[in-house]
Amino acid sequence: MTEFFSQYGVMIASLIAAGLFAGLVAGLFGIGGGAVIVPVLFFLLDGMGYTETAMHVAVATSLSTIILTSVRSVMAHHGHGAVDWSIIRGWAPWIMLGAVCGIGLSGLMSKRMLLGLFGALLFLLAAQISFGRPSWRLADRMPEGVARAGAGTAVGVLSALMGIGGGTFGVSLMTLFGTPIHRAVATAAGWGVAIGLPGAIAAIFVGWGRDGLPPLSAGFVNLPAFLLISTFTVLMAPVGAALAHKLHADRLRKLFGLLLVVVAGRMLWQASGL
Repeated sequence: MTEFFSQYGVMIASLIAAGLFAGLVAGLFGIGGGAVIVPVLFFLLDGMGYTETAMHVAVATSLSTIILTSVRSVMAHHGHGAVDWSIIRGWAPWIMLGAVCGIGLSGLMSKRMLLGLFGALLFLLAAQISFGRPSWRLADRMPEGVARAGAGTAVGVLSALMGIGGGTFGVSLMTLFGTPIHRAVATAAGWGVAIGLPGAIAAIFVGWGRDGLPPLSAGFVNLPAFLLISTFTVLMAPVGAALAHKLHADRLRKLFGLLLVVVAGRMLWQASGL
């Protein structure tokens, strides 16, 4: 037992901390914890020597953790009558298609390419968190037809490539098209299931048999990381939601945005190979 903890103790503690922080962030800001989970997993696995697969495993494992937290979240919001199920039904097929395509695309990308893409998109996410406003509008209702198919597929692709849930892009998109912010947050939780479930399944197939994977991995999904992070994210999310009503939300949002900028810069530096 002593030998086990000496070998894996740091990894276990880091995964628990990632799950706790990701759950707190999800509750506080209404976004998926992937923006926290992916960098933590990447730097942890990279430091343990799984250099070539670290980013792919981080993204795929993050997607798998989204499933449980999204189901719990959307059911809780449904209990308050806040979920727009018509948006979920209309958009979910395209988001699922995009998530599968995104994972397929990530399997063809090198570690440096995936790192660079994640870092660049994380900068945009940090800007949206820091400066975005729910009052911004492009139209009064959600797109339909070809526009919905294109936007839904794009959300799925980008979310799968970053290992993040529906809240990150979903809330911004829905509020831009006239959906009230509380309904957007509640409905975007359902998008997380549409991203995480097909994305994780695709990542298992795409990564199956790859060399250099961490122990106990099913394809690109690392099972111990999935179990630990999922458990503590689910436990911590309600705490973050409660704190959101007590703390200075704008100040916290800007500080978190600054943290994401630092993380994005570090990951772009890694991608540059300098």
